[in-house]
Amino acid sequence: MKKLSRTYYVSSLNGNDRNDGTRDCPLQTLATVRNISLQPGDKVLLERGSVFLGQYLHLSAQGTKDEPIVIGAYGDGDSPVIHGEGQGIWYQDYGTELDAPTHTKEGYVSSTVLLYDAAYITIQDLVITNRGNMIGEEYSASHKMNRTGVAIVAKNGGTLREIHLKNLVIRDVNGNVYDKHMNNGGIYFTCLKPDDEEKTGVARYEGASVTGCFVKRVSRWGIAVGYTYKCREFMSVELPEDLYHIYGHRDIRIADNYVKEAGGDSITVMYALRPVIEHNTADSSAGEMNDRIYRFPENRMGKVAAAIWPWKCKDALLQYNEAVDTRLNQDGMAWDADSGDGTLYQYNYSRMNEGGCVMFCLEEAVHNTFRHNVSYDDLGGTISPSMNPDAYIHHNVFYRRAGVPFVRENMDGGNYIEEDNEFYDI
Repeated sequence: MKKLSRTYYVSSLNGNDRNDGTRDCPLQTLATVRNISLQPGDKVLLERGSVFLGQYLHLSAQGTKDEPIVIGAYGDGDSPVIHGEGQGIWYQDYGTELDAPTHTKEGYVSSTVLLYDAAYITIQDLVITNRGNMIGEEYSASHKMNRTGVAIVAKNGGTLREIHLKNLVIRDVNGNVYDKHMNNGGIYFTCLKPDDEEKTGVARYEGASVTGCFVKRVSRWGIAVGYTYKCREFMSVELPEDLYHIYGHRDIRIADNYVKEAGGDSITVMYALRPVIEHNTADSSAGEMNDRIYRFPENRMGKVAAAIWPWKCKDALLQYNEAVDTRLNQDGMAWDADSGDGTLYQYNYSRMNEGGCVMFCLEEAVHNTFRHNVSYDDLGGTISPSMNPDAYIHHNVFYRRAGVPFVRENMDGGNYIEEDNEFYDI
């Protein structure tokens, strides 16, 4: 007989862990929730006004397409808050070398919310922080703890489907500024090498989304989906679609999010087929990519960040986004058509980004188009061709301050076509 789904209510205000978890008799702590074997169709609802201090929520539950699992809120008032405070420590190990020897591939991570091999699950309407507060820990320490607000991990579940993060507030996550591809920052999806890939299949995502979230003051990434242990399968220049049906992610959508004061990059999608990144705002990105904070990298390079961009994607669509006040670093631009095939930027708006409007990054970024965008007072140099072979820049409007060159100094080379653009002095 099929088990009936149920709803578990949790209240830090009126709960007791000896209760049965009904609305009238709620549970009190997230530790109790972690011990529940959630089934398809189950819900875990935290009472509005509740504050869960020094607690964390780590789950490996899987719903179904018809009966997803939902983690959310109930009642009236302010959204429930989970203050991780550096708890929820787990070990991340990609299980293989990454695409660059300077990237850290394993280490301890503190995550306030962790979905590990979860699927058909939605998390919504929560406030999440992870300040850490480790005694004696210097903010810029070379081997500081990696920290995340929400970490999503695929390993032994094959293709994980329908993971949705909605209407979350994630703030004050003081992670490790140097470890780009550990689970650092606001929201980070990653894929680790399975214990038995022949049995479980490749770890990857399908039908994942991040929508309506507000992410503020996080280190290092704002929102990142989803670095993979299969990165070396994507080392070619032109990337065939079949590659993504085997190793990559499909049906990824990042929309209607606001990322403010990310230490590094605000929003990045990686190794995905036709991802959609739209109606997002990146405000004051790359605040930690400077000599004042980024001081002890050792052999880890990477003092570079841009606002919203794809990495090793096929036919990524980035539209109706806004990027303002990205701070100067080796990159520092609003948009970056980085290594990938067929990136399209259209109908985006950028303003006063210190590294310029857009970069077309190096030889492995091909078939890129930049059209119908507006750049207002972007600094440093409007575009950075950066040895790119074939960027196509057309029907954009560029408002430029006197003295700001169209091509950023030392970011030239390569080939690009520029036509039917409008230029105005401001």
